[in-house]
Amino acid sequence: MPAATPHPANLRRTGLMALGGALLMLALGFASVPLYRIFCQVTGFGGTTMRVSEAQAAQVKLAAGTISVRFDGNVDRGMPWKFGPEQTTQEMRIGQRKMALYRAQNLSDKPITGVASFNVSPDLAGKYFNKIQCFCFNQQTLQPGQSVDMPVLYYVDPAIMTDPETKDIQQITLSYTFHISANGA
Repeated sequence: MPAATPHPANLRRTGLMALGGALLMLALGFASVPLYRIFCQVTGFGGTTMRVSEAQAAQVKLAAGTISVRFDGNVDRGMPWKFGPEQTTQEMRIGQRKMALYRAQNLSDKPITGVASFNVSPDLAGKYFNKIQCFCFNQQTLQPGQSVDMPVLYYVDPAIMTDPETKDIQQITLSYTFHISANGA
């Protein structure tokens, strides 16, 4: 007995469902990067730091504990900048606002615009590391041979001391890597 031929309406419906599924997957592919970035910013996942306002920072109370913050700076391969922290570590009271300075220098003979990516380790400390002001919030353009100091104003949330997974952390590393901006060199 020969197989029955599908009805044209069924074929059309199946084709439209397949096309709809493909378009949905394409949309999810484009949305995944911004959605993941938002997830990391909200949760501190993967060492992503928190961004707070001056008003939020003013509400933080000093805690009795202390912590060491270590600073690291790098440039992406092919970026003609020299970049690094002015100070390797800072000891601080938890909840205290501190400023760290990084220094960048354009080693090329043309203006270069860079953008900094960053993370904190251990990763679990990311949700407790709060930046009030940071050069990493904006692109940075340096003229040929120009050197600049780039500040980051931050504090470590006292809640780090009550989280069973983070209460024993004694040092946090804040690391930045500068990349040439998509807007250009």
